[in-house]
Parts: sequence; C-alpha cells; structure tokens
Amino acid sequence: MRAKDAVGRYGEDVAAAHVVERGWQVLDRNWRCREGELDLVALDGRELVVVEVKTRRSTRYGQPAEAVTALKLARVRRLAAHWLASHDVRPASVRVDVIAVLLPGAGRAVVEHLEGVC
Repeated sequence: MRAKDAVGRYGEDVAAAHVVERGWQVLDRNWRCREGELDLVALDGRELVVVEVKTRRSTRYGQPAEAVTALKLARVRRLAAHWLASHDVRPASVRVDVIAVLLPGAGRAVVEHLEGVC
C-alpha cells in the first residue's frame, strides 16, 4: 500500500470512529460504483449523511477541507443518489458532511467536522 493510501485509510478510520462516538450508525465505507466512491455513509438518527473524508499530514498545501471543491461535492451528491437507489434505506433527509483529518507529527489526529456543506 502506498504511503498516501495508508494516510487516507487511516483518516477514514478516524472519521468513522468520530461518527460512531457521536452515536451514528455507519452503513457503508468506501462504497464504489461505476461513477466513483463514497468514503462514508451513515445514519444520524433518521438523516442519511454522506461523508467526504480528507486527510493530510500537514497544512503545507492548505487545510484538508480546502481540497473539497464544489465539483467534488456535486459528484458526492450524484453518488449519494446512486447509493440510495441501490439500498433499501428510506431516510427522512440526506445531507453531505466533510470530515477533515490532520495528522500532526506527534499526538492525536485533529478532526474538523463540517456539517451540511451541500
């Protein structure tokens, strides 16, 4: 596994643990279809939350959340519709969140959770 892939995988593990600690139910991780991949799909009560996870080792190239562009969010929304069409889940509503994970040289990961970005 490449170092970049390992960092991303670790960030997704941190994000999943973060939402579980908040009492969410994780329904899917790294769900793939022909059009792309969703990092995390979870239920926050009756609301379906599709989470885009961005992980960085430093802020040298900006904060992790800054890497989530409007184009990326539009793609996540399309993928969320595909996910819903292929699963027997009927949420009251759907939202997209971003969880940014910063991995400092030492110490715990820093998690920034942006709710309802689109």
